[in-house]
Amino acid sequence: MAKVFIDGEAGTTGLQIRDRLAARKDIALIGIDAGRRKDAAARGEKLNQADVVILCLPDDAAREAVALITNPKTKVIDASTAHRTAAGWAYGFPEMAPGQKNAIAGAARVSNPGCWATGAIALIRPLVDAGVMAPNYPVTLGGVSGYSGGGKAMIAEFEDKSSPTYTDVPYRIYGLELAHKHLPEIQKHTGLREVPVFSPSVGRYAQGMLVELPLYLSLLSGGPSLSDLHAVLARAYDGSAFVNVASPEEAQGIKTLAPTALNGTNLLRLFVFGSAKNGQARLVAQLDNLGKGASGAAVQNLNIMLGLPEAESLA
Repeated sequence: MAKVFIDGEAGTTGLQIRDRLAARKDIALIGIDAGRRKDAAARGEKLNQADVVILCLPDDAAREAVALITNPKTKVIDASTAHRTAAGWAYGFPEMAPGQKNAIAGAARVSNPGCWATGAIALIRPLVDAGVMAPNYPVTLGGVSGYSGGGKAMIAEFEDKSSPTYTDVPYRIYGLELAHKHLPEIQKHTGLREVPVFSPSVGRYAQGMLVELPLYLSLLSGGPSLSDLHAVLARAYDGSAFVNVASPEEAQGIKTLAPTALNGTNLLRLFVFGSAKNGQARLVAQLDNLGKGASGAAVQNLNIMLGLPEAESLA
């Protein structure tokens, strides 16, 4: 059995990864006493015993954990932001481009994508690769996420009435300084020359998200139609087990779209909405920010790195 150590297993993402792996017969989870989770020597011992380490830590702690690893055979999946644009790290979005899954399979260091970035890259990258979107297109992104995407601090804001930051607002925007931590990885892994204008929001519900990409068809290369955009996305994810594109007929019949529809899964669904009359498109990615946007993606990458069935624990 492959030995796996989750450093940061008490956090939201770590707990979900442990739950997904707990019943596996091909994986042995390495534990650590709760009182020693912040003991560098104890963590270093566990880190170097593992075949694969999954880091569910703040950025600085993730960098510290990597520095503690001296065993050349220990592989790492980092769920933090720390290494998503770092040299020598494979980006853990297997469906992103041809060959990406092989890059993950052969990597010793894999960085799990951010939840917002997963949806954004899934929509943008195929358009850039197909030449439909020029790298200098003025991209704007929006959407809504459940509050679990903000980690323990944001969860406390919405759930803990004793917290000084507690709020009962139903919905709010954030990232007003236009410097969201997922922007560097979105720009790098889509090939965009300019940083997108990103307008995220959070709702009073735990998990699930929608990522939106509005487009002017006349500003895209060749003035594509809505069906052309659908065809580009459909080709990019043809045969994928976890990323699928809603048919034009399904999209036309949808009047509203819920961010929670894929909760508990590792699925990512893409939609092409829009108005041919106005020459506008509204592309939407739907996913569980704690599934394909975090724990599910980590387990998928783990399976790939260990040469195990990719969908194991992800049904």
